[in-house]
Amino acid sequence: MPANPLQLKRIHHVEFYVGNARQAAYFYRHGFGFSQIAYRGLETGERQVTSYALGQGKARLLLTTPLSADHFAAEHIRRHGDGVRDIALQVADADAAFAEAVRRGAEPAEEPHDERDDRGGIRRAAIRTYGDTIHSLISYRDYDGPFLPGFAAAPIAADDAGILHIDHIVGNVELGKMNEWADFYHRVFGFERFISFDDKDISTEYSALMSIVMSDDSHAVKFPINEPAPGRKKSQIDEYLEAYGGPGVQHIALLTGDVIKTVSHLQRSGIEFLRVPDSYYQALPARVGKISEPLETIQTLSLLVDRDQEGYLLQIFSRPVQDRPTVFFEIIQRKGSRGFGKGNFKALFEAIELEQARRGNL
Repeated sequence: MPANPLQLKRIHHVEFYVGNARQAAYFYRHGFGFSQIAYRGLETGERQVTSYALGQGKARLLLTTPLSADHFAAEHIRRHGDGVRDIALQVADADAAFAEAVRRGAEPAEEPHDERDDRGGIRRAAIRTYGDTIHSLISYRDYDGPFLPGFAAAPIAADDAGILHIDHIVGNVELGKMNEWADFYHRVFGFERFISFDDKDISTEYSALMSIVMSDDSHAVKFPINEPAPGRKKSQIDEYLEAYGGPGVQHIALLTGDVIKTVSHLQRSGIEFLRVPDSYYQALPARVGKISEPLETIQTLSLLVDRDQEGYLLQIFSRPVQDRPTVFFEIIQRKGSRGFGKGNFKALFEAIELEQARRGNL
């Protein structure tokens, strides 16, 4: 199998369908430090939706709200609440990528077509993945505008939090579907199984999950896929599937070069993170060995640390960023490690279960 059959280049952006894009854009600017880049809506001649494009480092978020109740996005929001609709991927040739994806068994969502304005054009197509999520396939022709055709530049600077790019995006699927979607990414995209975890790795007294991380050959695009595992009580994946109304994106991991600086900034901005018990930090030095960051600061910020053969990483997980207990964000700094914090899973699960119990959903 070719290593990159769709000629994938990068994650272009992640599009959320939200109930109020103007307010969501304000939240991501003031909470996470994303600057506004571009806008489309009634003032630009767009009559169906309003969208705000935000960026920080190389990470791009697109927030879209329908302008009528009969738009597909309105049904998506009714069913799922605010959530990720599109993990858009830049490819060398959208027509060739779409044709190859369909040949490999992907279900079409949008046939290839031109999108143009006075700044040039792109080609765009889309295929379906788990739940109501899609992957747009975008290739550039002569476009040199602020975001995509149809958008007008509408810059609003934010206080940058130090986020560099999207590290990985995690999907939650139903029990028994994890291997099916891992096989999809292998068959259609040529991704390989980078790492996997079973319920012996990720479990507590009450609940468990299983996970497979699928990655492109350069490890630039990584898509972990989670499914619930049988447990005594409702797992976080079960809670998500129930609240979201089916499979979807669970969290987006944002890479930073200085997690202490970034998380301190986000906490001052009002972003709420999960906290782990103090006992986690008592065992940390023996488990991970010498690290550069002060242990006292790590504990104060409630950061998690894990080490593998290649180095260590620091990570932290936000609480859900909407009222339904669905999508959240991870902030991660990699100091050699290419892993996903296996040693932190038990402490993380216990913190999540405490939140579930508060919601009456454990």
